[in-house]
Amino acid sequence: MIYEEFEKILLGEFPDLDAKALERFRAMDALYREWNAKINVVSRKDIDSLYEHHVLHSLAIASYIRRNGMDGGVKTVLDLGTGGGFPGIPLAVMFPEWKFTLCDSIGKKVRVATEVAAALGLENVTTVNARAESLSGPFDYVVSRAVTTLTNFYPWVKGNFTDSILYLKGGDVNAEIADLMGTYRLPKGCVSTWNIDSWLSWDYFNEKFVIQIKNS
Repeated sequence: MIYEEFEKILLGEFPDLDAKALERFRAMDALYREWNAKINVVSRKDIDSLYEHHVLHSLAIASYIRRNGMDGGVKTVLDLGTGGGFPGIPLAVMFPEWKFTLCDSIGKKVRVATEVAAALGLENVTTVNARAESLSGPFDYVVSRAVTTLTNFYPWVKGNFTDSILYLKGGDVNAEIADLMGTYRLPKGCVSTWNIDSWLSWDYFNEKFVIQIKNS
């Protein structure tokens, strides 16, 4: 996908984006190609699909937030297991007034996220090379992209968020959600799913979801 195709899709969902945000999204392609040649954070066969497989996928969380009226006020967001900055960097461009902490336990990946954020001029991003258990919060939202099962992920951030976890996950998620709720005795109604292909309607996004886990 070339940038112009990406921008058309983006403005269809977020027509209020300003020129600075669009300029930052345009710059991502060259930045990630440059850094991915040094430190592999995106599959080399997937770098040509950066906008659809990584940036738009990340922005599904932004779409969910907007559609559900969750974007009011200034928020603090933890992106746990950010890798090279997904979903945190696209979300930080989308919500420049929010404060983002991008965390990963692998230092070389954090370096890529740090350098890309700096090159984009994202003053609302802090990067941390650490494990989840060492982070101080709480944060309003925790976001992540399929770093592990929900049952494994939840205890890493339990008690460290005030609103919701917003988790990108694909496949048959029902059994995983049932295991999460049973293991941690979460109340009925605190977990919901949203099909990303209700916005991005092509095959790659079939059976990909934003999973919201509300603070119980």
